[in-house]
Amino acid sequence: MTKKTLILCALCGFWAIAPLHAQKKLSAAQARMEVDKQIEAYQDSVHAAYGGMWKNRLFVLGDLRMPILYKVYGEKPADGRSLYISMHGGGNAPTELNNQQWRNQIMLYTPAEGVYVAPRAPFDDWNMWFRPEMNDFFRMLIAAAVVEMEVNPDKVYLLGYSAGGDGVWRMAPRMADRWAAASMMAGHPGEASQVNLLNLPFMIWMGEHDAAYNRNALAVEKGQVLDSLHAANLSGYIHETHIVSGKGHWMDRADTAAIAWMAQYRRNPYPAEVVWRQEDVVSPALYWLQVPEEEARPGMLLHVRHEGNRIFIDHSDYAHVTLLLNDDMLDLDRPLTVEYKGKTLFRGKVRRSAGVITRTLAERQDPRLIFSAELPLTLP
Repeated sequence: MTKKTLILCALCGFWAIAPLHAQKKLSAAQARMEVDKQIEAYQDSVHAAYGGMWKNRLFVLGDLRMPILYKVYGEKPADGRSLYISMHGGGNAPTELNNQQWRNQIMLYTPAEGVYVAPRAPFDDWNMWFRPEMNDFFRMLIAAAVVEMEVNPDKVYLLGYSAGGDGVWRMAPRMADRWAAASMMAGHPGEASQVNLLNLPFMIWMGEHDAAYNRNALAVEKGQVLDSLHAANLSGYIHETHIVSGKGHWMDRADTAAIAWMAQYRRNPYPAEVVWRQEDVVSPALYWLQVPEEEARPGMLLHVRHEGNRIFIDHSDYAHVTLLLNDDMLDLDRPLTVEYKGKTLFRGKVRRSAGVITRTLAERQDPRLIFSAELPLTLP
């Protein structure tokens, strides 16, 4: 045991054990075999950590509790079920009112196929859906659904109404690499930015007369922001803005059209271009990019893209950036180059290793966000 690298996943409490050949150079075939082996062990760990929570419909994180209601619709497709996480309204209100909104949320939307989950917010407050702990709660919920319900991790959708819509505005960009699509219903955007939605199809639904807190005007404004972002990058920022004529805060279910719209999309966990702005709760990783947590501050921006085996860092507010790589992204048997501000930072091959596979699986808790190689960079 002393020769093995032990990684404790603090969130779920399981040990990921890197094999003795953790630093040994792997071929592409060996890396795929190692990924398959580690996913099998990871699924057992997730079942042990979260299986009881799913069965009891209650997720626990420290002293916090997040009950869930869920329904299953349709037959399981060959590529796995979909997962819809639907956040209720309410907010800074009595517990019973938030409970009523939660019980109502499970009845609002009916997908043709998938696991439709209505979590009950762990808090009774205005920011109940986007406090820092919600990152971990959603990771736990997704991991459990993938293992317990055979959900496809590339078919996870986020939606919410009113205070739940507030949550979509914030959590969609904050965890953009976890969602296949998102839909915001009747929520307030607050300070949330839309730049992280490059690879995340996004819907805005708002009643024309929903003027409380200036929600209707802000919905139009944010729709125009997405219009501009899409015009500057026609391959990304897929979105639709629906301002429902004659309606106020309740849109008489016009927004149910969002379910079928979202269902047509699948997540690409390795997009060729990533724009990553740190939101109010900072994160050390998004898609295939990683930065030191101690450097990360809200508002910091990183823009990276790759064309074949050429990687371009177009903008970085960080002194240190790590590129996480695998053979689904590029050809690791060939040299790659990294360019920043017209200068070559790196040219050569990177090594696949079981240690990187182990670490990224433990950190990301997503069988589709596993990487077999990493390239740490110091930017001038």
